[in-house]
Amino acid sequence: MAFFACASRLSVDDCESGETMEKNYFPVLLVEDDLNDIFLVKRAFKIAQIENPLQVVTDGQEAINYLKGDGKYADREAYPLPKLMVMDIKMPRRTGFEVLEWVKKKDGPLKRIPIVIVSSSDSPSDINRAYELGANAYMVKPMDFRAVEHLFNTITQYWGLECAKPELETA
Repeated sequence: MAFFACASRLSVDDCESGETMEKNYFPVLLVEDDLNDIFLVKRAFKIAQIENPLQVVTDGQEAINYLKGDGKYADREAYPLPKLMVMDIKMPRRTGFEVLEWVKKKDGPLKRIPIVIVSSSDSPSDINRAYELGANAYMVKPMDFRAVEHLFNTITQYWGLECAKPELETA
């Protein structure tokens, strides 16, 4: 979580060896239909003082519209392409599996976006299917706020700080 707080406060002058703000800018797209979970994630980001953008969509079709830049999502200043997606699998209109397959499809322009599945399902068939479709990680959703906060701390520490990030192609 410290990565987000530090990265969001850097100025271009603070960057070393020609590094730009773009490398420190880390928008996250949360694809989740459960309002309680959305509240908990937003609260975890706020408590951790994460200032980078957290965009939220509530179903799989809306996630695809967001990634394609359709409709209101055409404004990439307001709705930047995510450098990380955190997504549930059981959602209305299109499931997380369908979104995952759409994003990771062969030669798809957005296939490099890391996608972490966070689901209440611990079914081996769901876990296996997510990885087969190209998920970068699968985590079973905890039931209480402290555990959610810890889970998102783990996700942001690993994906935000530890991992080298791919360049993303635009849609």
